[in-house]
This record gives sequence, C-alpha cells and structure tokens, in this order.
Amino acid sequence: MKNIAAKIALTTAIAATSTSALAVNTWEKESMDAWIDGKAETTLLLNTNLNSFDINTAVKNKEVTLTGSVDNDTEKALAEELVSGLEGVDSVNNELTVLNKSDKKSNDTTDMLTDTKITTVVKTRLLMDTNVSGTDVQVETKNKEVTLTGSVKTDAEHDLALSIAKNTTDVDNVIDKLEVMK
Repeated sequence: MKNIAAKIALTTAIAATSTSALAVNTWEKESMDAWIDGKAETTLLLNTNLNSFDINTAVKNKEVTLTGSVDNDTEKALAEELVSGLEGVDSVNNELTVLNKSDKKSNDTTDMLTDTKITTVVKTRLLMDTNVSGTDVQVETKNKEVTLTGSVKTDAEHDLALSIAKNTTDVDNVIDKLEVMK
C-alpha cells in the first residue's frame, strides 16, 4: 500500500512539474512575441515615410505578419525591411496591400523613395545594434550610395558600421567618412 501511494505521489509530482514547465515555456514565447510586436509597432511608428496607422502587426513564434495598406511598393518593401531587421524576428510575412499599384511614379520619385528607404534601414540597423554607437553616426543616401559620417569608438565598431551599410538591400556603394575616436 505504501508503495502504491509513493508511486501516485511521484506520478503527481512529475505531471505537475511538466505542466509547470510547459506553462513557463508558453509564457516565455508569448512574452517574446509581445516584445517583438511592440518593437515592430514602434519602429513603424517612428518612420516618417510610412503611415503606421494603416499597418498592423501580429507576431506568433517570432514570425511577424504585416497587414493593412501602403501607398506603393517601396513603402511595402520598407515596412518589411524595417521589421525584418529587428532583433528576435525570425521571418516576416508581408501581406500589405499596395493601394496605388497602377499609379506609376517617375523614376526620380522612385529613386528618391529608394534612397530614403536605404537611409532609414541603415540608420535603424545601426541604432538597433548594441555594438555600434548608432546615435553618433549620420547616414545620407544619394543614388543608392550611402555616406557614413560621425564618430565611432573603435576600429571594430567602424568596420561593423560599414558592413551594416554595405549589406543593406539596394546599396550600391558606401562612402566612409567615419572617424575613430581613440
């Protein structure tokens, strides 16, 4: 009888522990998703090239789904690029609707929007990377050529800032005007 009672107690303890571990794991995933959702919403809100009130975000298992509407393909790509660059995001499902798809903008306007997108993405990546003093680096883009000015603390930070700019979509060239403060 004692043996059966001990087995029941042990089984109950194991079941309670595994249920508790499952609850903690679920809570951690939901917390991470909520944290990512908040970062995504804030990033879109702070971007002056997007009307973030027309863009909705939902996060499940570190996958961000963008829904709503934007004015053109460049804004759609910008929203996706901004969110995909956030720490913790595994993937982005871009379901944004382009409202003025038939409205062909001139090449000058498209180039300007592309340059603006590049500047925004590079600056956001620099600000989000804890290994770069993003607030001390200025980013300008003209004809897909990025110019980085300002100061960084180390050679490694300098190289990282250049790599971030060079590895950004649509960047053709990076001009290095960064100063290493030693």
